[in-house]
Amino acid sequence: MILPIYRSDEDRASVLPYCEQLKKDLEKIEFAGDRLRVQIDDRDLRGGEKNWQHVKRGVPLRLEVGPKDLAKDSVFMGRRDTGEKKSITRAELLASAATLLEEIQTGLFQRAKQLRDANIRSFTNLDEFKAWFKPANEERPEIHGGFAICHFVDEPAVNDLLKEMKLSVRCVPLDGGNTPGTCLFTGKPTQLRGIIAKAY
Repeated sequence: MILPIYRSDEDRASVLPYCEQLKKDLEKIEFAGDRLRVQIDDRDLRGGEKNWQHVKRGVPLRLEVGPKDLAKDSVFMGRRDTGEKKSITRAELLASAATLLEEIQTGLFQRAKQLRDANIRSFTNLDEFKAWFKPANEERPEIHGGFAICHFVDEPAVNDLLKEMKLSVRCVPLDGGNTPGTCLFTGKPTQLRGIIAKAY
C-alpha cells in the first residue's frame, strides 16, 4: 500500500506522479507466482488514520511517500510482521520487495505455527476436555483453552453439547482425520477426528 503524504496542492502535484510510477514499477515484480498487487491510498484522511487502517487490515508493506522522501528518492516503509519502520531508497525497495515479502510470509507462518503447536492438545476424557475450556474466572471469562483434538460423531446431541460450551468443530485434519476411535461425547465408535475450539 502506497500512502502519499502532502500538505499542499503543490506537494500533491509532485508526490502523486512519483507514487504512480512507484506502483507501476512494483507491479512488474513477481512474488509467489504472481505480480505484486499495489494500491495507492489517496483518500482525504490524516496520514496516521490511513496508516492505522492498513495496519489493522494486515497489509504486509506500507510505503509512505512525502516531499522529503521525494527529495531523497526514497520511501518510508512499515512492515506488518516486525512493526519495523525505516526509510529505504526506491532502488533498494525495488531490488528487495520480493525478498521482504518472503521474509514476512515465512515469519508470520512460523509464528502462527508455534502458537498453534503450543495450544493444541488431544483428549480421550470428557472431564479433562471440559476443564480445558472452562475459564478460571466465571465472572470475567478470559481467553482460555486452545485447540482440542478428539473423536466425535456428527449428531445433534454432540452439536448441542458443543453449543452449550460455546465451541464448534473448526476442521477435520487432512492427515489422520479418519482414524478409528470412540466419540468423546457419546462413546459411539467413529472414524471422525476433529479440532474443536472457541470462536472469539
